[in-house]
Amino acid sequence: MVQPSPATPRPRVVDLRAGRRRDGVRWVDGPAPVLSWRTADGPPGWVQSRAELRVTWLDDGGSTGTATASGPVSTGIAWPWRPLRSRERVRIEVVTAAVDGPASAGAAVEVEAPLLDAADWTASWIALPTGEDTPGQLRRCFTLPAAPVRARLHVTALGALEVELNGVRVGDEVLAPGWTAYHDRVLASTHDVTDLLRAGTNVVGAWLAGAWFTERYGFFGRARRAYDGPPALLAQLEVDLVDGTRVVVGTDGTWTGTTEGPLRASGIYAGEEFDATRHDPAWSRPGPAGDGWAPVRVLPAPSAVVLPATAEPVRRTQLVTPVALTTSPSGAQQVDFGQNLVGRVRIRVTGPAGHTVTLRHAEVLEDGELATRQLRHAYSVDRYTLAGTGVEEWEPRFTFHGFRYLQVDDWPGELTAADVTAVVCHSDMAPTASFSCSEPLLERLHENVAWSMRGNFLSIPTDCPQRDERLGWTGDLQVFAGAAATLHDCDAFLTSWLADLAAEQRRSGGVVPIIVPTAMPEDREGVVAAWGDAATVVPWTLHERFGDVDVLARQWASMQAWVEVELAQADEEGLWSRGYQLGDWLDPRAPAHSPREGRTHPSLVASAYLFRSLDVVARTARVLGQDADADRYAGLAERTRTAFLAAYVTPAGRMVSAGPTTYAMTLVFGIATDPLLRERLGRRLAEVVREDGYRIGTGFVGTPLVMDALCATGQLHTAGRLLLQTESPSWLYPVTVGATTVWERWDALLPDGTVNPHEMTSFNHYALGAVVDWLHRGLVGIAPAEPGYRRVRVAPVVLPGLTSATSDLVTPYGPVHAGWVLADGAVRVTAHIPTGAGADVLLPDGTTDQVGSGEHSWTVPWAPPVPTPQLAGLDTDLAELVDDPEALALVRSRVAAFDPGRARAFDGPLRYEAGSTLRTALMFADPAGLQQVDQALLDLAAHRTTPTEETP
Repeated sequence: MVQPSPATPRPRVVDLRAGRRRDGVRWVDGPAPVLSWRTADGPPGWVQSRAELRVTWLDDGGSTGTATASGPVSTGIAWPWRPLRSRERVRIEVVTAAVDGPASAGAAVEVEAPLLDAADWTASWIALPTGEDTPGQLRRCFTLPAAPVRARLHVTALGALEVELNGVRVGDEVLAPGWTAYHDRVLASTHDVTDLLRAGTNVVGAWLAGAWFTERYGFFGRARRAYDGPPALLAQLEVDLVDGTRVVVGTDGTWTGTTEGPLRASGIYAGEEFDATRHDPAWSRPGPAGDGWAPVRVLPAPSAVVLPATAEPVRRTQLVTPVALTTSPSGAQQVDFGQNLVGRVRIRVTGPAGHTVTLRHAEVLEDGELATRQLRHAYSVDRYTLAGTGVEEWEPRFTFHGFRYLQVDDWPGELTAADVTAVVCHSDMAPTASFSCSEPLLERLHENVAWSMRGNFLSIPTDCPQRDERLGWTGDLQVFAGAAATLHDCDAFLTSWLADLAAEQRRSGGVVPIIVPTAMPEDREGVVAAWGDAATVVPWTLHERFGDVDVLARQWASMQAWVEVELAQADEEGLWSRGYQLGDWLDPRAPAHSPREGRTHPSLVASAYLFRSLDVVARTARVLGQDADADRYAGLAERTRTAFLAAYVTPAGRMVSAGPTTYAMTLVFGIATDPLLRERLGRRLAEVVREDGYRIGTGFVGTPLVMDALCATGQLHTAGRLLLQTESPSWLYPVTVGATTVWERWDALLPDGTVNPHEMTSFNHYALGAVVDWLHRGLVGIAPAEPGYRRVRVAPVVLPGLTSATSDLVTPYGPVHAGWVLADGAVRVTAHIPTGAGADVLLPDGTTDQVGSGEHSWTVPWAPPVPTPQLAGLDTDLAELVDDPEALALVRSRVAAFDPGRARAFDGPLRYEAGSTLRTALMFADPAGLQQVDQALLDLAAHRTTPTEETP
């Protein structure tokens, strides 16, 4: 009997959103939010041909509108109806269909507009009664004649705030509203507070601190405030009653405030002090305010425009418990959380009133004590004075720290692990990537980079979370943008930051500051390649990874202004060879005190980025339909490309700067397009990497590119050795010595266990972790063949030293999986392509395929090329020696026995050049020792060639 086939599941629309945020809030980010959705559970090969959209205006008698989106694109669809007005609520419905497949089950979402126009704000900016940077509390009592049917609180600050209504905390944001270009824009959040209000007397209260607004920025003892004025609050509570009337309670002169409360001091760098003996828990509930409260100051409106928040806020995302409690050599109590993280510590403590507990933070220990030298002027100390009321729980409000270790001073009684909890804080972006492979150290590297990204994506993309910096360096983000877009859905986060970049750029005459938001006058000095190119590279990356065309349109003026500034720096041939540059920052060969002086000349970096940005802007213009601009910028890019090759590249594939970054930029940016020249450049790049002992030779600029450059030119052996290197400098060296985040310097922790003595040493700095993007794109092989992964490129790279690698990515079109396993002379590649997408496949043996959605697998023969080094005693070629890890380790150990100084050279200045022998490298060494080395290598070679007797 034939069994009926199971019914084919009907496709369904999921993940319908208005705007870019993914945290489920109902508030849109503007009057015309982009629309996105995806279709799930479709049969294999299902592709959207059209989508039917319907809107219902819930506050306009239920009037409706319809629209059709033709084609397969379902992300970043332009708003097809009239713009939303402030406070409007709408219901959006979407149904999708395919040419030859079933229509989907639809989806619906209700969204609401916040205050969209300046005229909607009737409230005034207010400040605490006294103090320019003193934290405090503000409150206002008001009466409602009836219970509300709807109530919305719109709120923002110059500084940071927390709001309470009738004693209940409003929202779950941390350090709201976050740091923006305060001269230009401030972001307001909206909250549904209907259930927190009642008929009769109500109280709205706010904690207020200066945070970034009053912080002092600057290096070498020259710190100063970037913004003028006190912390300020703007709040507007709108309450709709059943009779149709609206009660508005806005910040104005009727509010009162105090700086005499429990929040005694607060700073991003310094930390926070809280005296619970001064705290009245009922301060935001109906009743008298108590002593010390006075009328607030009403301030003139600042120059900044108040706009709706467009990205996910900072939130508490994870709790981490201690892994160890210890006592330092000096007798201090220490807590190890086992993970370098960003956030604060929450304590539960019992003790007498007036007793103060002090919390000190650090990333690492040195000689058993907190290593705080690297914090510079960021003291990172929190203090809590007990109320003496039993078990007390406290966590700072308006500061954050980068730390793994905590020193607890003056704890009353015995400290236990249950008394202290680390609270992880960062912008609440959705994670989108997981990675696994046959090498556990690589898996830990991936985890370290994810931790560093989360810790440094806190309101803005910062450089480090612990010292007196924590600034939005544009170059750091530019090189990491691809990795960021892989690890998290950061489209909303970076679109918001790009708005700040454009605002600061307009105030600098088109020049992109090296830090955004700008905090110091020096940020605007000079036109700096790779840093300023964030203006072009980051929007283009968001377009590639999220299918975001709208961000290109928003940033077009900024992108165009930046390349015009670059062109003004270029000579008549199209090369950029003048002006101060940061170059390939923190190249490991650069002097510790001058990180810009690496092997790649800064002017070469500048010219390469001039081409890169011109090429990106030409492509952007084409996407936006501006063909005349596209033609112009493409022509200028070609001029620079031609001049670059003529000035810096020989026909034999050698470049005037010897560092690997030089070759990587030329290959990955597409400056070298001739196949023969690319093959020669790739071969020379592999030689340079081998001469460095397969150790990292790149800084911020080259590190994200070098693996792409090697693999694109077939240098897989070199790529594998470089990726899996565990000696310093390398990606995996920090992992082998216990790192749980990415370091700023390749040698932040020296091999002898001491901290790098340079003051610019951070243990949480994501830039050098940009390689994780390649782990997904290159090693596993998942990349966008079309914007937003509507078509996926699956092109895995099988590297010597690895036997498997897998990646799972959440893309705008759904989850994508790919992986490969090497066994028995064959590699098996698997892939899952989501409904609505397709894939272009390139297998390791060169086979190609094109597939639709669904599950797929391929098996092809594979024999990784393995070099066979030739050992000839002291006459062994250095290039052969470095390709033989066993022989190299043997030589090191034998030389160390009679000349430790020479043995260290194998890890440092020695260049493993072809044609140079070990005998030359050990010239003038002790003859007896040399004889031992010679014999040891000859014995190893003989052992390898002696046939072994098979066991019967």
